[in-house]
Amino acid sequence: MHFLDQAKIYLKSGAGGPGAVSFRREKYIEYGGPDGGDGGKGGDVVIEAVAGLNTLIDFRYTQHFKAKRGSHGMGKDRTGASAPPLVIKVPVGTQIIADETDEVLADFTEVGQREVLLEGGLGGRGNASYKTSTNRAPRQHQPGEPGEEMWVWLRLKLLADVGLLGLPNAGKSTFINQITNARAKVGDYAFTTLVPKLGVVRHKGREFVLADIPGLIEGAAEGAGVGDRFLGHIERCRVLIHLIDIAGQDPAEAMQVVEAELEAYGGGLEDKPRLVVLNKLDLADTELAEEFAQELKEAGAKEVFVISGATGEGIDRLLDAVLAYLPEATATETKAAAVEDTDEGHGGEWSPV
Repeated sequence: MHFLDQAKIYLKSGAGGPGAVSFRREKYIEYGGPDGGDGGKGGDVVIEAVAGLNTLIDFRYTQHFKAKRGSHGMGKDRTGASAPPLVIKVPVGTQIIADETDEVLADFTEVGQREVLLEGGLGGRGNASYKTSTNRAPRQHQPGEPGEEMWVWLRLKLLADVGLLGLPNAGKSTFINQITNARAKVGDYAFTTLVPKLGVVRHKGREFVLADIPGLIEGAAEGAGVGDRFLGHIERCRVLIHLIDIAGQDPAEAMQVVEAELEAYGGGLEDKPRLVVLNKLDLADTELAEEFAQELKEAGAKEVFVISGATGEGIDRLLDAVLAYLPEATATETKAAAVEDTDEGHGGEWSPV
């Protein structure tokens, strides 16, 4: 399955049904009169967040959604049937944004959350409702109110407790493969991760959801590399893990590059707590690791964790620190079954690949 985290769609609610113009024509009834019923209400457009979806790919192929109109009124004072609502199902974490104003119309953060985005038009009045003491045989009626319409953007922001970020080749894929049973692609070249991934981490009887996004490079806010569009997927995280390659040219500079991109993006990411992690300890000695850790502290890091994503060294201490930022029962912990893979391992993967 391909991953798509934003899509533009057209929505239109149903128009109300027209009222009827009808008169009683029954044998042996001396006085007939109008008996046209009202039209039915048009269908609403309803958005619902459901479990089991993790991409907006379906909206690439279906972009127009129109609810049905209400049924017309009928004789014998019969009101037309109202049209059923048009329910559009989206993944949890989806935002509905107005195309013209960029206003966030709805934000779906829980399974089962429903929002009526567009109201259906009211049905028109039949001629029976116009009958008065002076107008005994009215022929006027209403056609029914038109439905509402608009273009909106669907933007998906994955729900996770912890976000994983860093420069390309920082070892994020190896790290997430080590602590979950996700099967992220690993390669000796930049941008092996092209779409966000989710994995479930289990540690000391607790579990939380970890989100991995494609690597950032300098100028990502201006569109360099894969840009910064995927940073939205970690906006909801409680804590961020910043992975730095210990075998890179300058770990302190690498940290500052990512920090600058977070600040340029905004969205509150620059204010989130971050755990700075020197990765690939298996490629360096302890003395070099201590020197780099000291440089990172001098560059602004409060604490530096040294780990090896390949061997697992130092990861338990890092995960202990992560748990300190999470409540006893995280919001996403209750959704772990939806994210969890069936394979054995540390956790599960909710991957759009």
